[in-house]
Amino acid sequence: MDFRDDVDLDSSQVENRGGGGGIRGGGLAIGGGAAGIIALIAALIFGINPGDIVGGGGDTTGAQPTSDTSQDCKKGSDADKSEDCRVVGVVNSIQAYWKDAFDKAGNGQYTPAKTILFSQAVDTGCGQATSAVGPFYCPSDKQVYLDLSFFDELESKFGAKGGPFAQAYVIAHEYGHHVQDLLGTMDKAGGNSQGADSASVRLELQADCYGGVWANNAVDTGFYEKPFTDADIQEALDAAAAVGDDRIQEKTQGRADPESFTHGTAAQRTKWFSTGYKSGDPGKCDTFSGGI
Repeated sequence: MDFRDDVDLDSSQVENRGGGGGIRGGGLAIGGGAAGIIALIAALIFGINPGDIVGGGGDTTGAQPTSDTSQDCKKGSDADKSEDCRVVGVVNSIQAYWKDAFDKAGNGQYTPAKTILFSQAVDTGCGQATSAVGPFYCPSDKQVYLDLSFFDELESKFGAKGGPFAQAYVIAHEYGHHVQDLLGTMDKAGGNSQGADSASVRLELQADCYGGVWANNAVDTGFYEKPFTDADIQEALDAAAAVGDDRIQEKTQGRADPESFTHGTAAQRTKWFSTGYKSGDPGKCDTFSGGI
């Protein structure tokens, strides 16, 4: 997963914030991270108030940026050396692909979404979120939120092998939610739901598929030196499996409960990422028709 050394990075697409911030309400965060699944399971099964994890209401005193990537992340060579800059490069490539895909499909203009890097807690349009939620997309402010410590937890707590492309998969998944938001798919799918055949599961699997579509087309965005290797793709598949509902529930409660699924099984998540990657076509990502 090597970036072209001479490619220009647009660091304005990623903002680095400190921790903390006030609380404000407005919308449901859509997440793809393992910790986010655990938070939801805890709320549904053990009676924990979801507001303790993603808050709502009250005044806002949002965290101000404490640093940014504009000084350090200027070229692709920087993305090969720094995790923050790698995030910038991945985000740039993902959004370059979707801009082109929207243009070709006649879906209107793609509106870029900023990625917010934070530590421990962050104020969002969907409320105050802690790192326990994992990576997520907030439809209210149309931004992706990511605490980089999640990538360590993906390996240490959930058994994923990790690696740069596992990280890229997570980011691409969250931007899949942004695409769903722009296309109106979230509204059509309705509110939050659970169950093996629920709208929530279908939304998450489509986001996985969209991540695979980007991976297929990533080299054409001009940010990468060469197509991804089989080892790169295996990192993504391994990460997708690690955050399957069944895997998470077996770790946290000793058994899988399909009636409380929100993201799909390990097999489903790897299947739909692979579907997107092999086809390179967003049109193949219809998880709402037929079986999944």
